[in-house]
Amino acid sequence: MEVKINKEIRNYTESMFFGLSLRQFIFSVLACGVAVGLFFLLRPHFGTETLSWVCILGASPFAMMGFVRYNGMTAEQFVWAWIKSEFLMPKKLMFLPDNLYYEALKPNIEAREKGLPAAPKKQKRQAAKPEKTGKSKKRKEADYDKNA
Repeated sequence: MEVKINKEIRNYTESMFFGLSLRQFIFSVLACGVAVGLFFLLRPHFGTETLSWVCILGASPFAMMGFVRYNGMTAEQFVWAWIKSEFLMPKKLMFLPDNLYYEALKPNIEAREKGLPAAPKKQKRQAAKPEKTGKSKKRKEADYDKNA
């Protein structure tokens, strides 16, 4: 006897009707209802072949909603997330790069464009020199030995 076990427990669905889960069965019945409704509604206006394609196209979104899962979301959860991201909360993302090299040389570039000599260089900061305490090297070593 062989028993199928899903590798991921969250992927488990219980079969209720005709090997379909309850969700799949409800959407399949809804798709059949839409197809039958379209057939009787549009029968006087179209031929048989055109009418059959209209019924298939009208029922297919409802049939797919029962079976489709995308990134762990059901079809209606995905549609709602898409509507929220595109229409209810749209965001305009802009990428503005920072050219640090240009910013550093901007004064020189502007000066050359105007025909002036290059802008003067900024002076470098000098590192702070340690304060002289007046102790000799030997005295510092003696203080070190006392503290150790």
